[in-house]
Amino acid sequence: MKIKAIIHPAEEGGYWAEVPALPGCITEGDTMEELLINLKDAIEGWLEVANNAHSIESNAQVVEIAV
Repeated sequence: MKIKAIIHPAEEGGYWAEVPALPGCITEGDTMEELLINLKDAIEGWLEVANNAHSIESNAQVVEIAV
């Protein structure tokens, strides 16, 4: 899966990033390398919470789709 993020320079130094497709998914880092590591963690965490936020009815099916 590929998700686009927007990276901004932070006023106090370093960088911060937001993921427009995942509302509220933001992170920061002192270096670009640190930011990218934090960004991956933030996206994975956001998706995990979103996937677990819904209760499943007994007659429903869960499928996983790779995109």
